[in-house]
Amino acid sequence: MKIQKECIPCLLKRIVFEADESTHDDQIKDKVIKQATKAFSEAYRHDGCSASIATQVHKAAYRALQDNDPYKSLKSESNRIALSLVPEVKEFIRRSDDPLKMSMLCAIIGNSLDFGIDGGSKDPSMLYDMVKQSIKEGFGYDDTNKMKDLLFKSKHALFFTDNCGEIVFDKLFCQELKKHYPQIHITLVVKGKPVLSDATLDDVKLLDFETVVDEVITTGCFAVGYDLNNVPSILNEQLNKTDLIISKGMANYEVFSETNYKPIAYLLRTKCVPIARSMQIPEHINAVKVYS
Repeated sequence: MKIQKECIPCLLKRIVFEADESTHDDQIKDKVIKQATKAFSEAYRHDGCSASIATQVHKAAYRALQDNDPYKSLKSESNRIALSLVPEVKEFIRRSDDPLKMSMLCAIIGNSLDFGIDGGSKDPSMLYDMVKQSIKEGFGYDDTNKMKDLLFKSKHALFFTDNCGEIVFDKLFCQELKKHYPQIHITLVVKGKPVLSDATLDDVKLLDFETVVDEVITTGCFAVGYDLNNVPSILNEQLNKTDLIISKGMANYEVFSETNYKPIAYLLRTKCVPIARSMQIPEHINAVKVYS
């Protein structure tokens, strides 16, 4: 996705948020804002990928903060709260007429855990109310049947994760995938280094994710979504051979929409106008949209 005018204040707002999370020192915060805005002015192009520009800005902010994981406590708390909700979410899935579809919806509910942006979360505890509210709301855009058809024909799926907290429900979704499509080899992709509130290898190890997927690999570096120009050979190989890409969250959409990879299923909450406009679906909905 090309950067859009609404992305600019959103990106700078997030820089302020992560500076506040990392330090109480106003001098350091001033340095962060100066370095981040300088990086933005250097990286900005009207036809640039929004995620690629954001990567350069956040990299500058982290460097100025001298903090390689300013969202660390939020990530830990998000996972803790999501884990406390697992029995309730499992029950929603078990009692559903379509457990696989319900597990997709629950995985998307976790995508609401996004900090420092409009349309996201103020704190992880908001997840308690989000679960029941979003299950009642259901899908605002529903390509789940198209996704099921692709899964039926697939032998390999590449699953790109997004936020901490969210990945707890992603694990339940992967369990349902294995139950309904046992022939599928699932490769989970997490961030190569901490960036925003996204899941890393350490997070999925703590959640014992290896018990429900066949393989876990990383994006290889610091990047919002993943870096189009710096794809590890193992990930590049998997991208070119997989039968289906499952992409969680907005940042992954921002990157993948700049590529020709298909088929791809996007599972996300449309938390902002630019994403909704780019995908040509309404804002503030739970969506599964397939491009094949």
